[in-house]
Formats: sequence, structure tokens, C-alpha cells
Amino acid sequence: MEEFDLIDLLKYFWKNIKWMIGITLLVLLLGTMYLLFLKTPLYQSSTTLILVQSSTNKEDASLTQAEITMNQKLVSTYSEIIKSRRILDEVIENLNLKQTTTELNNHVAVNAVEDTEIIKISVSDEDQKQARDIANEIAKVFSKEIAEIYNMENISVIDEANLSDRPYNIQPVKQEILFFGIGILLSGGILFFAYYFDTKVKNADQIEDKLQLTVLGTIPSVNLKKEGESL
Repeated sequence: MEEFDLIDLLKYFWKNIKWMIGITLLVLLLGTMYLLFLKTPLYQSSTTLILVQSSTNKEDASLTQAEITMNQKLVSTYSEIIKSRRILDEVIENLNLKQTTTELNNHVAVNAVEDTEIIKISVSDEDQKQARDIANEIAKVFSKEIAEIYNMENISVIDEANLSDRPYNIQPVKQEILFFGIGILLSGGILFFAYYFDTKVKNADQIEDKLQLTVLGTIPSVNLKKEGESL
């Protein structure tokens, strides 16, 4: 790899700073246009469920450690059931959705809160009202189906899904900073490669290194037009 002078490289960058600024601004402009006109805003609504004791007997109201452990293991199983065709097909039918089961599945995220018996169901959609309705309907259908599958009612809703007031996939400040960073890296990379592959001799030291000859003197660059005007 050819060695290069860091100071000379920095001078090259400074000499071409206009190109660097121009490329960065172009990336910022293209990124902003993408956010405004091309990126589809998605709204996300979430509901949370918790596994509870199925017994209604007050004498058995306290949970044993074994039951807590069992419920925590059930959380993982329930998370898979939530995204099953049995649940999603009924949700689609109840809400008269125009999505297929696979499409709906891709917009549903189920997360088990670590070391708890809580399940979080998140739904993203272009329509904020539909995202909320789907999340709440999934929780409703799931609770009903679990009662049939396991013959017990041990699901309770902690928080129902609410309308989201802003799209979760568009964060102007963070994304503009990201575009700015990409612009800096791109313009810096372009200038670096332009400098690296430039075969022109940039200083006297390079002549000595390449030709193994001693430089006796250099002729400074003179702007003849300005020199003539001063006469």
C-alpha cells in the first residue's frame, strides 16, 4: 500500500471542502425527501396481558412458587399461540380485515417481559385506529381461545391498546443526524479515494522518494494575471 502524508491529505480535504459540504447536503436532501414522500408512516399500538391464577377459591388465592414458575414457562408457549393461524384468522374475520394471515403476522410482535408473567402484544399498521383495534382484538380472541385449549381462564388484560399519536418508524431528528453522518462518511470516502489514486506529484518529497533524486529547487506557482494587474 502506498504511503501518504497525513498533513498533505488534510490539506487536500480542506482544498476540496466545498465538494464535501455539497455531497453531505445532497445526502441530507435525498434523505429528507425519502422521509417526506416515500417512507410509509407506521403506527404501533400495544396491549399487555398477564397470567393469573385460574382458581376463584379465596382460600387458594395465593400463588405458590411452583405455579409462578409454571406460568412463566407458559408465557413462551402463549407467545407462539398468539401468532398462530387459529388466533389471527379469527381476528381477520371479526374485524373484516383485507389482510392475509401472513401479512397480519408480519405486523404483529409478541414479547415476553423477562422474569415476569407478562406478555406484550404490539401491532403496527398504516392506520393508527386499525393498529389499536387489531391489538385489542388479538388479546380478546387469545383469552377466549386459551380458555378452550387449556380449559382454564388464566389471562387478564393489564393495559388495553390506545391510539398512537405519531408514527414509530419516523423520527426526524435521529434520522436527519443519521443522514448527516452518512453524508460525511460518503464525501470523506470519495475524497480519500480521489486523493489515494491521484498519480500526480503533490510535493518535492514525493519526487525524491519515487526517483531517488535530490531536489535542487522548486518554482512557486505564480498567477500571471494578478501579477500583470499589479504592474
